[in-house]
Amino acid sequence: MKIEFRKVPTTPKEFINDFASVKLEGTFCKISPTLIKIDASLTGETTVQCIRCGEEENISLDEKLDFLLSDGIFKGNESEDLVIEIENGIIDFDDICESELSSIKSDYHICNSCLKNNEEIEKEF
Repeated sequence: MKIEFRKVPTTPKEFINDFASVKLEGTFCKISPTLIKIDASLTGETTVQCIRCGEEENISLDEKLDFLLSDGIFKGNESEDLVIEIENGIIDFDDICESELSSIKSDYHICNSCLKNNEEIEKEF
């Protein structure tokens, strides 16, 4: 789903975006001429790779996402929320989902069989 930045309302609007095997669902609204607030949850399943054995495993997602979208370079004060800078004035929720999935997949995951196996991992110094 794509929407133009300038067309985002100031009252919260609900959205649902399906991407691959996950769903991004929540609200978005404009809080200033250059900032949009998104409160959403990412649910579904995705595959991740175990860092010990390399096997792929399905994990369930139930992530709460609160962030701001900035139209261009963010020139504000420090913000507690994550700020994502968008280009071309177009908000692409598929890109946001893809970015969140990439972030989750790049994290360190250990599969259930490796968790049960308490063998020490060889360390290089």
